[in-house]
Amino acid sequence: ILVLQHTHTHTHTHTHVKRCFGPVFEEQPVDTIYPEESPEDKIIMSCRTRANPPATYRWWLDNTEIVIGNEDDYSLMGGNLVISFPDRSKHAGNYSCLASNEFGTLVSQKASVQFGYLDMFSSDEREAVYVKEGQGAVLLCDPPPHFPEDLSFRWMLNEFPEFIPLDKRRFVSQTTGNLYISTVRASDSGNYSCFVSSPSIAKSVFSKFIPLVPIAEPPEWVEKISSSERDIGGDYIMSCLASGKPKPHVHFLKNGRMYGKNHELRFTDLTFDDSGMYQCIAENRHGTIYANAELRVFAGAPSFEWNPVKPKLLGAKNGRVVIDCKPRAAPRPSISWSKGTELLHNSSRIFIWPDGSLELLNVTKSDEGKYTCLAENDRGRANSSGSLSVTDATKITLAPSSADISVGESARMECAASHDPTLDLTFIWSLDAHVIDRDREHYESKMAGTSSSELLISNTQLRHAGRYSCTAQTPVDNVTVSAELVVRGPPGPPGGVRVDEVLTSSVRVTWSHGTDNLSPISKYSIQYRDVQAQQDWRDASTSPVNVEGNAEMATVINLTPWTEYEFRVIATNTLGTGPPSDPSPKITTRETRPVVAPSDIGGGGETSRELTITWMPVQPQYYYGSNFGYIIAFKPHNDPEWMRVTVTDPQARKYVHKDSKIPPSTRFEVKMKAFNSQGEGPFSISAFIYSSQDVPAEAPTIIEARTLSATEAVVSWVPLQLQTVEGYQVRYWRESVENEASAQRALVSSRENHTRLDNMKPNSHYLIEVRAYNGAGYGPASQRHKIYTKKAPPSRPPKIIGTKMNYSGTTINIAWEQVEPLANESTVEGYKVLYRPEGQPSGMLYTTVKQSIDLPMKKGDYLVEVRAHSEGGDGAVAQVRIAVICYCPLSIFLGLIIHNDSQIKTQ
Repeated sequence: ILVLQHTHTHTHTHTHVKRCFGPVFEEQPVDTIYPEESPEDKIIMSCRTRANPPATYRWWLDNTEIVIGNEDDYSLMGGNLVISFPDRSKHAGNYSCLASNEFGTLVSQKASVQFGYLDMFSSDEREAVYVKEGQGAVLLCDPPPHFPEDLSFRWMLNEFPEFIPLDKRRFVSQTTGNLYISTVRASDSGNYSCFVSSPSIAKSVFSKFIPLVPIAEPPEWVEKISSSERDIGGDYIMSCLASGKPKPHVHFLKNGRMYGKNHELRFTDLTFDDSGMYQCIAENRHGTIYANAELRVFAGAPSFEWNPVKPKLLGAKNGRVVIDCKPRAAPRPSISWSKGTELLHNSSRIFIWPDGSLELLNVTKSDEGKYTCLAENDRGRANSSGSLSVTDATKITLAPSSADISVGESARMECAASHDPTLDLTFIWSLDAHVIDRDREHYESKMAGTSSSELLISNTQLRHAGRYSCTAQTPVDNVTVSAELVVRGPPGPPGGVRVDEVLTSSVRVTWSHGTDNLSPISKYSIQYRDVQAQQDWRDASTSPVNVEGNAEMATVINLTPWTEYEFRVIATNTLGTGPPSDPSPKITTRETRPVVAPSDIGGGGETSRELTITWMPVQPQYYYGSNFGYIIAFKPHNDPEWMRVTVTDPQARKYVHKDSKIPPSTRFEVKMKAFNSQGEGPFSISAFIYSSQDVPAEAPTIIEARTLSATEAVVSWVPLQLQTVEGYQVRYWRESVENEASAQRALVSSRENHTRLDNMKPNSHYLIEVRAYNGAGYGPASQRHKIYTKKAPPSRPPKIIGTKMNYSGTTINIAWEQVEPLANESTVEGYKVLYRPEGQPSGMLYTTVKQSIDLPMKKGDYLVEVRAHSEGGDGAVAQVRIAVICYCPLSIFLGLIIHNDSQIKTQ
């Protein structure tokens, strides 16, 4: 209790009592979505408390404390956190506010900061949509990338802001944005654009226009009339059907005149008047189509001109013979049959069919002879005859035998028959009433003589089992006999695989038996795969270890917690292993606390007053549960108190602890463990790292800085006696011409105390400074040293004016004109002559103050390079090529090519 006393001018003393208390939240941060294109360049996260004494505030982002003041983009306004110039890569995450006074600390609810955006639609043109009138259509919106997901969709027609009103015929999905039109009309033609709005960021965009083109594809025939010849007195239907939008109107014309107003004409008791040219016409507003046909009514006496009775007829003994009689006649004729002169009538062996055909049963040799068909109507009569011969019947003399084999084995079936020797005999093999004429990989049939056949089935499969039939066939008759082939093989796939009793590392798998393919199932095996890892199928460990063939369930063990699996079952018998079942429905094993800790813990100091901790993340298959993260414990090596931080990103590899109180180059002990929604796992083995060192505190002292030429200088300094120095940085720039920020830099190891500076500008004032550095940064700079680079060397090369060889041929003299430097160039102090073999960079270097030099003659091709020398360096080069063509005591041939491509040859 705080007691405040106020003394007044009155004689009384009043005492006021004011209670002290810890923080109480009056306003907490809330989830915020910041539009990336917002003109407002800040986010304010609210945090306000009532407290006495007043609370101080700290803020955390994703379990890392925000250091206010060190970052330009964070500041406090009361307890509110102000984020200036928000950036998704730096500021997105979960924020919490800590309010503290001497009575305690409160942590606010977490509030997320997310960055909302809605990109523009693609600029690619949209393809037109063509739809038949009366059919449905879908126009795809395909919204651009966005966040958050709470979009609203409307569609424009032809121009903004003509939005399409929604009705029973038109619907806009607020999930996909697609426009659905149930029945397209001609009035729907136009250009459509998807209009997308994001209420969270108050932004809207619209797509390129999509043309919708309703198509009229007019009447079209579904069924149309065709020409026909019909018998007088008969019945006939002439019909035509057409499709189209709208439905076409159909009517008939006969010989060019209206004849029927329907799609169908029905004729009964046809007469000659019904003959004529008929037209069927279908029409709607999009077009008209015609179909034409002739109807011809026929009447005439019977005639066998086009379809006589077969002159030669064959029948098998004890078999059945049918003789057709189909004359052309109208009206329909009456039919009678005779054998020789005997008129035939229906009996137990003889039958005349309604269509006029004659059937003979149990044929014998006595049935041989001449058969005549007589046809008669009111317009006349006609007859046609054929002779019947009776042959021996075909009989099976060797039937195929049934067989019982295993998959992969071969089977042989034989079939033989007796037949009339005047007829050809063929054999036809079939399986379950299907003729075997394919699958030549497994089937081979061949004749054995003229009256037997054999079928060889090789590498038999389960599908080859069944009833095999051998048919012996002549042109007159046939006979069939059958045998069974049993094929035993590996089991078929089990069915109905289900998973229940799901625990952290085990599940129960149940199934139903598949076909055993005639060999009892001896065992089952279970396989599994990790769905997310897209693994191949693997054999599962089970309880019991061996799953017997009569089992329909087993427990799969040694699974990984919190992992999505699917399972399948495979059956085995003495003949092999069958195909796997269909996969089970996917399941996820239950969660449990993790048992694997992060590995390869390391790190150390990077920036001053920071401790960086790195590690190898735990692989996802070892998360064992949701809300996976890491707990980091660290402390100075000899300190008993551990500091702990929580990292909620399971893929994180690094944590940076910032604390102005961290001593430099201090050994820290670090250990880590994983956690999830079920608890914490074990700690890793401790690792030892060092905090960052401080930047060097002292500045080097420059001993000497001097120019070497127009573009080079050398600088040396007194090295610092500090173990933390890793090297030195030398910076140099032109005074009054270049600013310090654009200075050239040279880095030197800590073992060196001098370096060469190059790429300098001639005739310029330069400032030079040196500073030491280490992993924490750069130390203070030395006092700046000023130098002046020399004038540039001569820019013009010497002009070669002569090449002479002495009389003995042992030397050659090269002469050139004096090089005159320009006003801004260094004075010529002499000349350098490089005499080198062509193709090699080095050779003999000569110096002279004269304008000529004698060089020894050598065999081969050489180059002579001449350049002026000054205190600013070497000038431009002139080049002469010396080629010795022949070198001998009595004669020397010499070819010279100078730099301007002229050539001199001497002997």
